[in-house]
Amino acid sequence: MTRTPKLPAVDYINFAHILADLSGAAILPYFRRALTVKNKAQGAGFDPVTAADKTAERVIRAAIAKSFPDHGIVGEELAATKRAGRHQWIVDPIDGTRAFIMGSPLWGTLIGLVDDGKPVLGLMDQPFTRERFWAYRGTAHMRAGEGKARRLKTRSCRGLAEAVLTSTHPDLFARSDEQAAFGRLKTRARLTRYGGDCYGYCLLAAGFVDIVVEAGLKPHDVAALIPIIEGAGGRITTWDNKPALQGGRILATGDARVHKEALELIRG
Repeated sequence: MTRTPKLPAVDYINFAHILADLSGAAILPYFRRALTVKNKAQGAGFDPVTAADKTAERVIRAAIAKSFPDHGIVGEELAATKRAGRHQWIVDPIDGTRAFIMGSPLWGTLIGLVDDGKPVLGLMDQPFTRERFWAYRGTAHMRAGEGKARRLKTRSCRGLAEAVLTSTHPDLFARSDEQAAFGRLKTRARLTRYGGDCYGYCLLAAGFVDIVVEAGLKPHDVAALIPIIEGAGGRITTWDNKPALQGGRILATGDARVHKEALELIRG
């Protein structure tokens, strides 16, 4: 039987909001400004990073280390900080750096907390549009600007024929079998749109998208999104219907019926 971790009497979600405020203040001075972009990829690939990414991650890490020195930290840009305790923060300071450097607002800061291997908190902050999505203790919410927070709920969808499908980019499907599987889903869906990175998953949680399909993700790309989607009533797994925390090939849906149909199509 899977053990559900008991959270200590710490209001982690308020702390996550503080982290989002700090990171947003660090990032926004760089957005839609002239930037030096470095390439982390080897060979012919392109994996961009900017001063905004690194500055925001340092700010987040410093705040966590000060408030919870026994917590581990995994981020995209800096080396992991390992601790012996059960808590681990998994952060991506700018999920969607390609969108960021082209001035598109379809990026966000991802802040996730894992307790004894289970994702228990997730937050996605878009400081430019002033939208924030979060989940904690099994419920998901969003807020726009200074507006009131509202509960998130995925929408009903009877099957792929009625579904809006999104993925960040077709190039995520590097292998021929991945391309073929995505092609089968795309052919069956009512509408397919690209772009969005973490934003697409939050639109699913908000009830505007029915299915997100991606491949090649890392834990920092998905850890914070798992509680948001599940807290809104959706499902997020790997393509072989296993937990999504380690990334890889990811399938997220708002309706369990779409998830079941998509898994069958992926298997071919």
